[in-house]
Amino acid sequence: MSHIFFTQELEGVATFWRIHRRDGVTLGFTAHDRDLWFARILHRAAPGMLPAAIRRTADLSEDSAEMKGAFSHDSISAQDLAAGLFDAARIEVGAVNWETLDNAILYRGEIGAVSEESTQFSAELRSAKTDLDIDTVPRTSPTCRATFCGPGCALSPLPFSHELTVASVDQNNQRLTLAGGPAPGNLVGGYARFVGGAAAGLRFEIVAADGGAIVLDNVLDPATQPGDRVLVVEGCDHTLATCANRFANSANFQGEPFLPGNDLIARYGGSN
Repeated sequence: MSHIFFTQELEGVATFWRIHRRDGVTLGFTAHDRDLWFARILHRAAPGMLPAAIRRTADLSEDSAEMKGAFSHDSISAQDLAAGLFDAARIEVGAVNWETLDNAILYRGEIGAVSEESTQFSAELRSAKTDLDIDTVPRTSPTCRATFCGPGCALSPLPFSHELTVASVDQNNQRLTLAGGPAPGNLVGGYARFVGGAAAGLRFEIVAADGGAIVLDNVLDPATQPGDRVLVVEGCDHTLATCANRFANSANFQGEPFLPGNDLIARYGGSN
């Protein structure tokens, strides 16, 4: 439902914002002094959290916005922010008439950098226009430019996806040991998404293998424990050797491993 606001002298208008986390949880908040239900979402009264100035442009330059507030609501805590529950979450900010519930979304984007100071937090919001900065022109590279099991790779992700259980957790080093499955080295560059336990729905990039364990890119939920189910997808280092020897997929290699680099061009002749 859309609405043109401030067409009359007195109108009950409040701001609202919705956070759509990557684990499937949607949170709604409003600056009004009571909860509001609209768009099939309950927007909790959270006067301590307010969207800062929103800048929108009619050209292709990026819109900007910021969210500030206190850790005063049960739905947002310092622990959840530190655990990455709100990283890259989609966000919508708008205005609502708290009498008629007519509403309009003024800003869409995702949460970027989050900083905290004492009991306050500040979140940078990235607008959808940031996608316009993506370079869509392929560049030559010695490694494969295709996403593993994505367009251009032509491999199906099913043979490289494994639902396993957690054998042990090392919270301090972000290490996870899994029961069964492929060698940890084959998982580097892939990801792990929890499908059970306290971290259900959260996705972590697998950045390294350490002995029989994998190392994740972010802090694990303190309640993660052995027996939790996790879906792991293998990774690829995007080299021709791996593509040919491990996956037998060199025909779809999206790179130029034998193209001379700038070091060859920069060479100069010398006397023999």
